[in-house]
Amino acid sequence: MNAFIQFMKRNYKIVAVVVLLAGALFGFSMIPGKNGDPDKDRMLIELLTYVIDKAQTNPVPFDDNFSNCVYKDYLENLDPSKRFFTQADINEFAKYETQLDEQINDRKLDFFNLTYTRFQQRVKEAEGFYKDILSQPFDFKTQEEFNTDYEKMPYPKNDAELRERWRKQLKLSVLSSVTDKEKMQNAPADDKTKAEGVKKSFAELEKEARETTKKSLDDYFEFVSELKREEWFSVYLNAIAERFDPHTYYFAPDDKEKFDTSMRGSLEGIGARLQKKGDYVEISELIPGGPAWRGKELEQGDIIIKVAQNKEEPVEIGGMRLDDVVKKIKGPKGTVVRLTVKKVDGTVKVIAITREVVEIEETYAKSSIVNKNGKTYGVIYLPKFYIDFENKDNRDAAKDVAAEVDKLKAQGVDGIVMDLRDNGGGSLKTVVDIAGLFIEKGPVVQVRSRGEGSDSGNTEVLNDNDSKVHYDGPLVVLINNFSASASEIFAAAIQDYKRGIIMGSKQSYGKGTVQNIYDLNRFVRGNSFGDLGALKTTTQKFYRINGGSTQREGVKSDIVMPDKYSYIEIGERDSDNALPWDKIAPAPYKPFKNDFSKVIAASRKRIAENPEFTLMDENAKFLSARKDDNNYSLNADKFKADAERIEAAAKKFKALNTYNNELVFDGLPAEKEQFKKDPALAEKKKDWYKSLSKDAYVNEALNLLSDMHNKSGKAAASVEKKESKIKTR
Repeated sequence: MNAFIQFMKRNYKIVAVVVLLAGALFGFSMIPGKNGDPDKDRMLIELLTYVIDKAQTNPVPFDDNFSNCVYKDYLENLDPSKRFFTQADINEFAKYETQLDEQINDRKLDFFNLTYTRFQQRVKEAEGFYKDILSQPFDFKTQEEFNTDYEKMPYPKNDAELRERWRKQLKLSVLSSVTDKEKMQNAPADDKTKAEGVKKSFAELEKEARETTKKSLDDYFEFVSELKREEWFSVYLNAIAERFDPHTYYFAPDDKEKFDTSMRGSLEGIGARLQKKGDYVEISELIPGGPAWRGKELEQGDIIIKVAQNKEEPVEIGGMRLDDVVKKIKGPKGTVVRLTVKKVDGTVKVIAITREVVEIEETYAKSSIVNKNGKTYGVIYLPKFYIDFENKDNRDAAKDVAAEVDKLKAQGVDGIVMDLRDNGGGSLKTVVDIAGLFIEKGPVVQVRSRGEGSDSGNTEVLNDNDSKVHYDGPLVVLINNFSASASEIFAAAIQDYKRGIIMGSKQSYGKGTVQNIYDLNRFVRGNSFGDLGALKTTTQKFYRINGGSTQREGVKSDIVMPDKYSYIEIGERDSDNALPWDKIAPAPYKPFKNDFSKVIAASRKRIAENPEFTLMDENAKFLSARKDDNNYSLNADKFKADAERIEAAAKKFKALNTYNNELVFDGLPAEKEQFKKDPALAEKKKDWYKSLSKDAYVNEALNLLSDMHNKSGKAAASVEKKESKIKTR
């Protein structure tokens, strides 16, 4: 999930906390001791606990219960499938189960050092397990089973039981692979999944599956072996941080950089995606519009052998970690990197590329138009509420959505669908600005900081200060279970103002908290350990303008549409350490005069009678019934019989994959001109248009827009004149 960020300069209370922290911590000098990294680890624990204690909106006591939870979470994160530690290891670790609060307070590393050393030992032993086990064929005639519910599974009692668990896990993996291969061989000639070539025996397929499984595990263990001690320590730090709430998190330096890139939607580099290929790195994709793509010398499939900065000597990257290679290739715009690559045709070539700011197009807002029943409608998809906090002149979601709205208005659209499905949030500023496009001047969200209970303290109300309604036509907002944070602020504001209709999953994710990012380096002088990373911690809760929190409960759709998670608990409410729901006084706001009751009733009736949605609901019930079915037979005949039974039961749901609403979605005129210069972008957009034509949710949203237009004219023509008498305190 993307974080919902409000940076410290947005709120004077947070600035005060930062000043307090800086004053308190500048007294600490970091002088490396004899142990090197352990001293850095102790300083990180001290920084994290101090910042959390002073800034976190819901500090919790460091007691035995806290210790127990950190202990449990850390071991689960370290060994989630219980394939490395034995019960003997756990018995040895257990003495720390209620002592981690003291370990943290005293900056002791005994528990981490013990688990880290033991884990490294167990990883080396497991390498021997899987290589030995996969060297011989499995006997699939025996009657045995394996349960994959790792959470309920006990740790293996000893090394022999641990090896046996590996054997069963690998046997299940190979059996599943063989079954899939047989199914592909036996598929009808016109089936796209049919395997080509000579039909192979079970023994041949089994051997292939073992080799493939071994290769996957080789890659996994190579990745694990490349992880540095500090990266494992980050796992421990986050077990501590996340006990305060699910969104308090320590960013190691590389993670912080990735987070910033995600928020900006851009990076400085050559515009290529890389993947590990043996000892070297392969170009997996060129980002359209980037310098590598425009240069036309680098190609997908090229293998990078060496990297040089401008005219410096090239550095061999054989055996280097992928992250380290990426660091060498990325760099400030205007600088040159020279890549020695082995081309797809086998030739070796040196390619010089000047780095630039590369925009990652799929992270940005995009729109499409469609004609239905004589009307023209627009669809805007916003994957996140992005912004570049370092450079306000760069792209941000608010400017981009405003531009998309203008383009759609120029086409005379009769309604807009705002698609926020899977949008995990982002910047507070952008969501306030985007909501302002659709409402008159007024409040969008309320924010409360630490120490302010629901019945006391002041509330900061964040307003749209532009009295202009940028778009006043019919509006539908699509959400799902994974629409979180900033998405929920937008949907809640639209719902509270009666500006549009919210439709989708029963409710959104339920993240009603605000996080701040604290650069840990700024609090320490004499830093000899390098970059200390950053801490994201929950400093505030936000509330709807009607006073209710979205925390845990999310935003409830006006029109609920079935989806695969309809009967499965998902979201913030599923986290044991999530902050509680509460409410405060409403803000003074003027709702629009819209009465959507008739169009909502008509849509609900359509959905109830629609065979597509009926089938979706049946599929959701089927998935819910099967979610706890984790037991698998390792006998080939029984495994296949079970698979065939489940496939037969699920067969009718395959029709969901063939749905087509028969609508033609297209790009806007200005965009089509851009497509002529950028065929790769054109292909990506065409794939999106095609996905919209297979989307039952979008189709019903368009039906709803049609009803809104026909039955109530322009959906936002005026607002209630009566202002709420309730004022915030």
